[in-house]
Amino acid sequence: MRVSDFHFHLPGELIAQQPLAARDGSRMLHLQRTSGRYSDRLFREFPDLLQSGDLVVFNNTRVFPARLYGRREGAHGRIEVLLTRQLATDPNEWECLVRPGRKIGVGERLFFGDQDELQAEVLTRAEFGGRNIRFQPLKDNDDFFAALDRIGHVPLPPYIARPDSSRDRERYQTVYANQRGSVAAPTAGLHFTPEILDRIRQRGIETVDITLHVGLGTFQPVRVDRVEDHKLHSEPYSISASAASAINLALSTGRRIIAVGTTTVRTLEHAIRAGAGTIIAGPAAADLFIYPDPEVVFEFKVVKAMLTNFHLPQSTLLMLVCALAGRENVLHAYEHAVAERYRFYSYGDCMFIE
Repeated sequence: MRVSDFHFHLPGELIAQQPLAARDGSRMLHLQRTSGRYSDRLFREFPDLLQSGDLVVFNNTRVFPARLYGRREGAHGRIEVLLTRQLATDPNEWECLVRPGRKIGVGERLFFGDQDELQAEVLTRAEFGGRNIRFQPLKDNDDFFAALDRIGHVPLPPYIARPDSSRDRERYQTVYANQRGSVAAPTAGLHFTPEILDRIRQRGIETVDITLHVGLGTFQPVRVDRVEDHKLHSEPYSISASAASAINLALSTGRRIIAVGTTTVRTLEHAIRAGAGTIIAGPAAADLFIYPDPEVVFEFKVVKAMLTNFHLPQSTLLMLVCALAGRENVLHAYEHAVAERYRFYSYGDCMFIE
């Protein structure tokens, strides 16, 4: 398929720049994936659409302030570094994206914070502004992530055309986030409140958490013409023994599994393949690229329904949604959402696909 097959027109004013005052105040487009029929609803109706026996799976990753502004040694002008992955072999070493990409060379020293609290050296260079950098160990046993909390910024996506604010520290985070490691929020979860979660559980609906740390694999641009030529970066995930047991039991008894967000879908569908039909507990990495192939239909082995936000044209996230609900169904629903002035992307409205 061509990447251009996943294009749609989106007026810029529909890209949400701020979150709503109430987390659960969003609109929700309800799409039936078999018929393509859709209806306009509110997110607050989501618990009422769940069925007895459903298992709802959340991604409990937590965003950290991964964007750093600083300077190069001996140079003027501000630089920007977006930390994307901490390397397991050396916790001081990170993969990152830098701006301006052409000017920051291997061997350069970078300084962050008013008092140069964090210092790093550029080790290697990669494509599209990618670098590996190593931070100097902090003095007095200071905690690296505590330093990030002081001087780092919330890594809002580039289509939010404003600086991050103190409000974003809380709103660009799900209420159930507790596993630090993401550079972007699993945005379908931003709509949930403790009250909505209580309503789900009061109806007897089972819920479990898994963890996938969102990085470049989710949001990297597609730079090829043919969909199948695109390769995803892997992203680390972890599934607890209790979550694996609950998911496997639901699968064995034919219950419906509902994923909150594309990151949850990709984790579950990767894990079931890695486990040869069984969800295996423990840490791993997901690099499964889900897209609609007209010749070989992607088989969803775990997920039967999902809650998701509206996604960028020609993005891998939109392709995943199209694989579940059908490209024409999804693009028709998106046309309706544009006509009805739904709010798009991270701080926008959502879709429930079943």
